[in-house]
Amino acid sequence: MTVTTARADGGAAGYSPGRTLTFGTEFRRQLTRRRTQWTLALLALLPVVLLLAFKIGGDGESGGNDGSFAAMADLGTAGAANFTLFAMLVSSTFLMVVVFAMFCGDTVAGEASWGSLRYLLAVPVPRGRLLSVKLAVALAYCVLAMTVLTGMSLLVGGIVYGWGPLRAPLGGEVASPEAIWRVLAVAGYLTVTLMVVAGLAFLLSVLTDAPLGAVGGAVLLYIVSNILDAVTALGDLRDVLPTRYTTAWLGLLSPEAQTDDMVRGIVVALVYGAVFASAAFWRFTRKDVTS
Repeated sequence: MTVTTARADGGAAGYSPGRTLTFGTEFRRQLTRRRTQWTLALLALLPVVLLLAFKIGGDGESGGNDGSFAAMADLGTAGAANFTLFAMLVSSTFLMVVVFAMFCGDTVAGEASWGSLRYLLAVPVPRGRLLSVKLAVALAYCVLAMTVLTGMSLLVGGIVYGWGPLRAPLGGEVASPEAIWRVLAVAGYLTVTLMVVAGLAFLLSVLTDAPLGAVGGAVLLYIVSNILDAVTALGDLRDVLPTRYTTAWLGLLSPEAQTDDMVRGIVVALVYGAVFASAAFWRFTRKDVTS
């Protein structure tokens, strides 16, 4: 005969909310998913694809086009630092936006679409813990994705083009190893600014049972914000747009780093990300879960 004991608060003996759905368990679970594996593999191969493009196209000849994109392309073969910055420039405008939105938008909506969300809550996993672990793992994979892209770009660029100084588009150089630290600072800044996309995707993941809708909604916000930022008639109103300072990292490319806009960009991104994440927690703790 089995005797079931209960705690004074009515909970089952041995039950501990803090031991349900651990970070490590969720991290390993997400790592086994094909979309995670393919995404990380794509980011690891992207520097190789860019290298082949440079070799086929003549090592960064942009054909005289104007703008920072063309300037970075012209200097993309100057060394590991320049090659890595060009890789981040071409990927941060859309690819990394989709990656961040995918990792954070598929957190809760993915469970709901599979019909497993209600079973997780029946374990029982507290709702706050469920969201906290899901968000922490999603952000960990976002950071991992940026790390893979940056690390592979530095490795490929260093092997092929060497570890020379960082050459700025407007002139001047930043010697190694400070150039590498500048590159890592750019990667960190891009990661923080993309928290806007991550936060909104996470919020939409709570509001819908369709992961594609959460991912698409976050990407759409990014695109609309960029369009509005190009409308000069908005004046100072553009300063509160979530994508206003996404290219502020270009200030790190000058011999004397310019970080004023980067500080503003970090503040704006963290505020938006915190608001979206807080709204997600508020909504999820009050909704009926039937999926």
